Amino acid sequence: MPASPIRDRVTLKPRLDELYESFNVPDSAEDPVRFARRYADVRDREVAGFIAAGLAFGRVASVMASVEAVLGRLGPHPAAFVCDFDLRRDGALFKDFVHRWTRGADINALLLTLRHMLREHGSLERFFLEDLRPDDTDVERALESFSTRACAVDVRPAYGGRRPPERAGVGYFFPRPSKGSGCKRLNLYLRWMVRQDQIDPGGWTGVKRSQLIVPLDTHIIRIGRCLRLTRHTSPGWKMASEITATLRALDPEDPIRYDFSICHLGMINACGFTTPRRDRECPLRGLCRPGGRTRAASLRPSARP
Repeated sequence: MPASPIRDRVTLKPRLDELYESFNVPDSAEDPVRFARRYADVRDREVAGFIAAGLAFGRVASVMASVEAVLGRLGPHPAAFVCDFDLRRDGALFKDFVHRWTRGADINALLLTLRHMLREHGSLERFFLEDLRPDDTDVERALESFSTRACAVDVRPAYGGRRPPERAGVGYFFPRPSKGSGCKRLNLYLRWMVRQDQIDPGGWTGVKRSQLIVPLDTHIIRIGRCLRLTRHTSPGWKMASEITATLRALDPEDPIRYDFSICHLGMINACGFTTPRRDRECPLRGLCRPGGRTRAASLRPSARP
C-alpha cells in the first residue's frame, strides 16, 4: 500500500519526474543496460541482456568487465551462438571465467538453459510468457514459472555429468518470489526488455509496463525507505512489491520508470538517509525523512538472490 498517496501524487510525482528526465539520457551513468542496447536484433538483445542482468552484482567495474568477457566469446550474434552451443566444442571458452561465486561451469549451464528456451520456444520472451496472463497485476506468477521451468533443464553435462552442487552458481540466475527473493536481476532484465526510452531499449511486446516490479537493490531499498515508499524493513519480494505499488499510484501505466534514476541517485551518494549530512545534497530534499532510524542489516539485501 502507498505510504502517503495524496502527498505522493501532488508533491512527490513532479520531483520524481524531474529526476527521471535528468537521467533519461543514453550513457548518463555507467550501467550494464548498455550491453542490451548494443544489439539491434531483439533475439540477440534478449540473450545478451539476460547475461548482463544476471551478472549485475558486485562492483560496477567488475560487472562490466565480466559481462564483456562473456559476450565477447559469444561473438556478434549471441542468439545464434546459444542456439548452436555445443558443450564439448564451446565449453572450454569459459573455463577460466570467474565473477564472484559464478564460475565457467555455471556459465556453461546457463547457456544450456538458454539454448533449451530458444530451441523449444523460439525466444526467451515466449518462454517467459507461458504463464503470464493479460489480467495479472504483476509478473510474480510468470517469474515463478520462468525460474521453476528453467531450473528443470538438465544441466548436468556442464558439471561433468554430475548433479549440480546444491548452491551451484547457475541457480542464482533463476530466483523465485516464493522463496522470498526480490528477484532483483530478473526484474532488472524485464525492465530493460519491456520498457523503451533513452535508457531501456525494449523489444518485448507481451509484457505490460504496468506489470513490472522494481528491481530491489541496496539503493532502491535505502531511498525507498527514505521516501516512505515502503513500510517493510526486510529486503525481499514483499518490499519490492510494496515499493512498486506506491510508484504505481504515481504512474499506473509505467510504475518503474523511476527505477534507473532513483538507483543512480543512490549510486552517486546523493541520498543522506541515516547520515549526518541528511538531505543537503539530494535532489529530492524536503520529501524524505533523511534522519530516519533503521538497522544497518535492513539496508543490505543478501548478496545472493
